Amino acid sequence: MATPPTFWTKFKSFIWDSDGHLKSPEERALVRKLDFGILVVSCLGFFLKYMDQNNLANAYISGMKEDLNINGNQYTYMGTCYTIAYALMQVPSTMIIQKIRPSYYLAFCEVGWGIWTFAQAGAKNSQQMYLFRSMVGLFESAFFPCLLYLMGSWYTKTELAKRIAIFHLTGSVGTAMAGYLQAAVYENLDGHAGLAGWRWLYIVCGCMTLPCGLLLFFVLPDLPSNCKVWYLSEEEKAFALKRAIQNGKGQPTGKVDLALLKRTFSRWHWYWFVLGYILYGESCAATAYFGIWLKSENFSVAARNVIPSCGALINIVAIFMWGFLSDLTGSRFTWVFVPLAYGLVPNGILAVWPPSIKLKEFAFLTGGVQLMTAVFYTWANEVCKGDNEERALVVSSMNGLQYAVAAWLPIVIFPQVEAPTFRKGFPGTFGLVIAALIVIVIIKLFADRDERRERAVAATPMDEQASRDEKSSHEDNTTTRYFSSLLAFSGVSGCVDGGGLDLLD
Repeated sequence: MATPPTFWTKFKSFIWDSDGHLKSPEERALVRKLDFGILVVSCLGFFLKYMDQNNLANAYISGMKEDLNINGNQYTYMGTCYTIAYALMQVPSTMIIQKIRPSYYLAFCEVGWGIWTFAQAGAKNSQQMYLFRSMVGLFESAFFPCLLYLMGSWYTKTELAKRIAIFHLTGSVGTAMAGYLQAAVYENLDGHAGLAGWRWLYIVCGCMTLPCGLLLFFVLPDLPSNCKVWYLSEEEKAFALKRAIQNGKGQPTGKVDLALLKRTFSRWHWYWFVLGYILYGESCAATAYFGIWLKSENFSVAARNVIPSCGALINIVAIFMWGFLSDLTGSRFTWVFVPLAYGLVPNGILAVWPPSIKLKEFAFLTGGVQLMTAVFYTWANEVCKGDNEERALVVSSMNGLQYAVAAWLPIVIFPQVEAPTFRKGFPGTFGLVIAALIVIVIIKLFADRDERRERAVAATPMDEQASRDEKSSHEDNTTTRYFSSLLAFSGVSGCVDGGGLDLLD
């Protein structure tokens, strides 16, 4: 007879994995080792990625603008160079790790972005920064989508959202620490060895990044199907693979071909998750201009770096809370919709641009409360879990295409010459929040419809299933043609072809 769980075991299950008290000791031990091998190294890497990514803004407001004679929209172009390179390798990277061990590839990438972070310390002009930022973006691009894919390969429904949330919130920690680090570097190293404080920031960040890149090589466990990591026994590796299969996770086939594209683009998953994430991601852009607004209000250099870090700390609490509540309740839709709905408040304030400094500061500080990225990616991982390669493609496309849009959209709606009020930018992000909420509801309708169909298939005798499948396929094709024609008439066809709109039940 099984030993009943203790109060402490139940309590740990409430605050961590809701089914922890139901797991065997062997499974709990496996998950602890996975947390060490995946969660710890991914959080370290993502922390450094965001520190390296955001040090451009910290350096800009700490003397780089004057030292490099940055004028007009050159600062915006530096961000654009990074974003273009970052977007280019998102999807290819998740396809590369179908052929090459993720631990090898990601270690190579992190060492690469560490080297190019060092290079920025020696920049002499804006043109060199364009190149250096492009190379940092290129090497950083693999980290986020590949780790999201890996987590979705190992963790179950009760484990995944909070761990992706922890992974994601370390980006906010990196953003916050970048501000504090730049403030400390500026105060203690500015002028040391003849180098400006902002140059020392890049040197310090590079020194932190390189060792973490090497750590990935030795600790990341790759995939359940090809794991050879040293801290898992052969029995644990076999159990992990069995656990993944029992949870409905499709295993790698090694095939990256036209058949993959055909089945991906014949389903609704890619179209709507990618569109929803693009709208959501761009709606979060407003807080990136917090430091520039503080500078326009004549805050000190230290305040310009530290105050935005307080907003990042608020983000940390919100990100974990949404992931925790999502795993606890089992609902992905609720904890995607509710945080984004709050985004109407700060974006609305900035769109109106009231005269009150305190009100605008509140909007900038709390803008990140809408960050439910972890739950959104968990939702996509779970909806696509039955097809390993499609899942990799959908997850990487969400992030990659969002950054592809981010490469040009700030030039249009956030040109530096309109700082700090950005009369197109802040109203634009407010509208994007509304559009994202609409798409999220559509995704929910699709997901619910698929669940109903799966339940119906499970309850249908085998001799009736073939007839129903044929009828369902005919209905899908008819509905797709109807909506495609409707969208073509409205001028937005082309983005949803191939079965992406079969919404009717």
